[in-house]
Parts: sequence; structure tokens; C-alpha cells
Amino acid sequence: MIDRIGVNKEILHGTPCIKGTRIPVYLILDLLAGGATIDEILDDYPDLTKEDIQACVKYAAMLAREEVGELEKVA
Repeated sequence: MIDRIGVNKEILHGTPCIKGTRIPVYLILDLLAGGATIDEILDDYPDLTKEDIQACVKYAAMLAREEVGELEKVA
């Protein structure tokens, strides 16, 4: 699932985004933290999938465990 998140210096100055979009991971996490449901987010961002949103949460969990180096080696 984490392969859905990309880090590219040319896109939003390297802010982690959902691959194929310019939607930053932090935006999705902020929406979830603010009480938005997955269905509400999907309604507002129809190009996203449930798996994209789950990947954002998984990315946040990796950050909390300080495992982001693994993602950056793949990206």
C-alpha cells in the first residue's frame, strides 16, 4: 500500500503526495483528524481510492515509528 505515496522534489517541493496526484499526504491526514470520513474524502477527491487514503495513514504510522527512510530508498 505504501507504494501509493511518492516524494519528488519537482512536485510540491518534495512534500509526500499520493502518486499520480498533487494531493499531499498531510491534507488527507488533516481531513481525517478533523473528522472527515473516508467516503467524504472520496466524494471531494474522486480521483482517490480507499487504498490511497489507507496508504496515507500507513505513511503516518511509519513516521511515528521513524521508518520513513525505507520509503525514501524506494521512491
